[in-house]
Amino acid sequence: MSDIVDWPRQHFTEPAGEPFLFYVAYGRLPQPLGLSASKYRCSGIPPRIDVMQYGPEHADVVSSFRSDYLWEELKRRAPAFAASIAQQEHCVVIRGHLEDAGTLNDLRNVIGLLTCLLDSGCVALYDPQMFKWWSPDEWRRTVFDSGLAVPRAHVAILCSGEDGGTEWIHTRGMRKFGRPDLSVHRVPSTYRDAVIDLCNRFIELQAFGGTVAEGQTVRMQSLPPGITCHHCGSLDDPDFNNVHLEVEWAAA
Repeated sequence: MSDIVDWPRQHFTEPAGEPFLFYVAYGRLPQPLGLSASKYRCSGIPPRIDVMQYGPEHADVVSSFRSDYLWEELKRRAPAFAASIAQQEHCVVIRGHLEDAGTLNDLRNVIGLLTCLLDSGCVALYDPQMFKWWSPDEWRRTVFDSGLAVPRAHVAILCSGEDGGTEWIHTRGMRKFGRPDLSVHRVPSTYRDAVIDLCNRFIELQAFGGTVAEGQTVRMQSLPPGITCHHCGSLDDPDFNNVHLEVEWAAA
């Protein structure tokens, strides 16, 4: 397994959180699994990750992820894909915590496991942390095929309208890296692209082990001065299912 490439976190100095993963693969758990180390870049399933199969005897669990707004949107946008998921009587839930360490090797290992499940007959992956349904082709193309850690593929940037014509730009998915999500309220259209750029920079910084200090200022030529970052929220916050950084504009 020495030929499996490490995924280092170049900004990591010490643990600062507890990474948490949660995925649902629709289909059966193959027996035997056939998790080839070389093919899937997987040196083993991390010790605190649970792999649990549910079938017709647990129909409430299997159907529970196919019952919300995201599912209705998927049926509207991709009816054939949704129909293939709806036909499944089994799902595999992969969830648990990782060590906050100097590499993303455990994430790499879980990505290998998930790809193996898709190659073995599972028709879709659901990622509730970033509100995302993955088809096998999109997962391979976006997440697996490069062989590299691609943090932005694991975090969603969401834009929600606010009163007065501004937007709330926020993320979901940073808990996978044991780091806070991001929230920026009252974003005018003139700064929309710059704030999305800021979110992407913070996603990369934190995913690769960095931390953001309380009150840290933001210095970007594309944004006005005086912007600061503040730690907020809890893991029970339904907007993030995570703590978050509130990025605040300077007082007028």
